Amino acid sequence: MPAGRIILVTGGARSGKSEVAEQLAAALARRVVYLATAGVGDGEMAQRVRRHRERRPQSWDTVEETHLLAEKLLAVPAGSCVLVDCLTLWITNLLLDESLPRQDASGDEKEAYILEETQRALKAARDGELVLILVSNQVGSGLVPDNELGRRFRDIAGRVNQQVAAGADRVYLVTAGIPLELKSMAAPIGREVL
Repeated sequence: MPAGRIILVTGGARSGKSEVAEQLAAALARRVVYLATAGVGDGEMAQRVRRHRERRPQSWDTVEETHLLAEKLLAVPAGSCVLVDCLTLWITNLLLDESLPRQDASGDEKEAYILEETQRALKAARDGELVLILVSNQVGSGLVPDNELGRRFRDIAGRVNQQVAAGADRVYLVTAGIPLELKSMAAPIGREVL
């Protein structure tokens, strides 16, 4: 398996993106590190986590981390396949942590911090020659949120998705469980043909 690749799998809620990402990981490597970003705060979330765990092969290693994505990627052995599920929850965790990047940080400071952390994670994957599969929600296709926090979250998630897609080798959009490849390593397209 060639290392040092980044794959983004995005789609709406319940689009099947996690399942598609898991199938990609299984096709690329026998052993996968599954990096889960969800915190378990209630019984319903515990059920979701349980269903995700039951679906994964037992040979996969699971690492749970809500904040320190780049640090966890740096700790994975070089050449590994890592599936991060999901960036959207990771963004939420960072956005809602009142201590980051510092106490009383402005919304713009939060956004800059999250974008910087995203870059650090992508660099860690490239430096570690990882095959990194990132799952993320497409959140900008619906209604405009009716509050500042919701709008800030939507904007940051959209910018993170753009940043990851720009640096990714492959990008898949999943709708109704069907993946559509938007960007491929084999066929880079220059802006002049757009």
